[in-house]
Amino acid sequence: MSCTFRSTTKQGQFHLPQKVRWNEPGAHYSLVEKEKLPRFPFSIDQEGDIYVNQPLDREEKDSYVFYAVAKDELGKPLAFPLQIHVKVNDINDNPPTCPSTMTIFEVQENEKIGSNIGTLAAHDMDEANTINSVLEYRIVDQTPNSPREGLFLVQTYTGVFQLALQSLKKQDTPQYNLTVEVSDKNFKTLCHVQINVIDINDQIPIFEKSDYGNLTLAEDTAVGSTILVIQATDADEPFTGSSKILYRITQGDSEGRLGIDTDPQTNTGYVMIKKPLDFETAAIHNIVFQAENPEPLVSDVKYNASSFATFNLFVTDVNEAPQFSQQVFQAKVSEDVAIGTKVGNVTAKDPEGLDISYSLRGDMRGWLKIDPVTGEIFSVAPLDREAESLYRVQVVATEVGGSSLSSIAGFHLTLTDVNDNPPRLVKEYTGLHFCYPLREAGSLIFEATDDDQQSPRGPHFTFSLGSESLQNDWEVSKINGTHARLSTKHTGFEERLYNIPILINDGGRPPLEGTVSLPVTFCTCVEGSCFQPTDHQPGMPTVGMAVGILLTTFLVIGIILTVVFIQMKNKGRDNVENAQASEVKPLRN
Repeated sequence: MSCTFRSTTKQGQFHLPQKVRWNEPGAHYSLVEKEKLPRFPFSIDQEGDIYVNQPLDREEKDSYVFYAVAKDELGKPLAFPLQIHVKVNDINDNPPTCPSTMTIFEVQENEKIGSNIGTLAAHDMDEANTINSVLEYRIVDQTPNSPREGLFLVQTYTGVFQLALQSLKKQDTPQYNLTVEVSDKNFKTLCHVQINVIDINDQIPIFEKSDYGNLTLAEDTAVGSTILVIQATDADEPFTGSSKILYRITQGDSEGRLGIDTDPQTNTGYVMIKKPLDFETAAIHNIVFQAENPEPLVSDVKYNASSFATFNLFVTDVNEAPQFSQQVFQAKVSEDVAIGTKVGNVTAKDPEGLDISYSLRGDMRGWLKIDPVTGEIFSVAPLDREAESLYRVQVVATEVGGSSLSSIAGFHLTLTDVNDNPPRLVKEYTGLHFCYPLREAGSLIFEATDDDQQSPRGPHFTFSLGSESLQNDWEVSKINGTHARLSTKHTGFEERLYNIPILINDGGRPPLEGTVSLPVTFCTCVEGSCFQPTDHQPGMPTVGMAVGILLTTFLVIGIILTVVFIQMKNKGRDNVENAQASEVKPLRN
């Protein structure tokens, strides 16, 4: 079932032209939404009449789909739900709206009559492509009215604005404001349009003078130095693309050694050195400047001699240091090259054509020497990648004669690896032990390495016992490329230190082997740690020895004290006897 409502249908005013009826009395009717809506504006009574109980608005929702359901007194459906489709018809209840508060168009001052300026696109929310949304446009006011009224027209049904009576001049009026009436069948809206007149580029830049004279500069004048100021003017509207001036050099600087920056406020041009000057390449530059606008000129205006100026630059010679062909020279050799092998060379030239002498600086390991004439570099000592894989030195080029000026470049020598380092243990293994007596076979894990450059997959060492005589007692088994396990083959070891030689092969080209020693102690253990009694430790005294040493020390101290005491006592006795003898000595006359 489908039916149609007007969008102005009011609450409770209208019911569907067809009723929903069940053949037998006692049916209970209800409506079920097909989609969940913020509001559902329909209802049904128990006679089967469907009503609109809220206002409809096509601009909010233009159609509804729902179901009418009939159930008996027990709530059991009497039939399949009946789908009902309601379409809301449009009425003209929305006025036209302007696209913005102010619509802005631009028109060049040389535009021809009839040229399109822009389109005012007003909007109507009523149903599209119906009489309710057809809009008409009309200009009702033009401000200012100079040089005359009616300078613009608007197409009635499209809103396209055109230039109507004459071309415009920005000097006369730079801006126009139009009031436009936009209407549909019932409503009218006023929109505002601003038309800006754009200056055209009909004036060329003119240099204030055509010849900027001569200037002499040394070839070592610093890059970035301003050497000349030039000026041109343009009569077009200031601060627009028509009056902005760009300067370029059209002749006399093929290598781009000069550049010109323009001040955007004054159009002043500053000629600067962008690349070093070179007397040997060009001693004289006959420069031609051109001043031009970023905006193209109108078709009937062309640049002429007034937009060009000349300038002569003379470059004087300066004695310059030698110049290397590159700042860093690189070479690569194997670390086992023979002494005296050429490992690289450098080149430099003197701008004045003088001879050059080469020398090395920073050869801290004394590995290299350089031919002072040719710049060839040779090895003078064995190279070692493990000591330094990238060897960096400096090369000094000094001109012979003249001012003996010099310059410096880098020489980087990359050493590629050869297999010249035998494997070794990754660390010094101390404290390896088994508890004595050994109750079952045991094992220890150790790791190997070497100092050569490894492949991305890492080293692949092989491990074996270094002495065949140990094969009945010990066994070495490989765990992976770097780790191995040392295991005992029985339990009958003495309580002492064993040094087990291990042979490690690196499988390189050529393969190298290294023999290492693992110190393993069999000792009495206390709580899992190795304990060795004092009298069994070499170099340490026993308890009896310690007691004897202490008694001997005390005895010596006692003897020394006794001797000292006796000497002091004897000295006191002698002093008393001497005193008594002096008392009985007779007096002499």
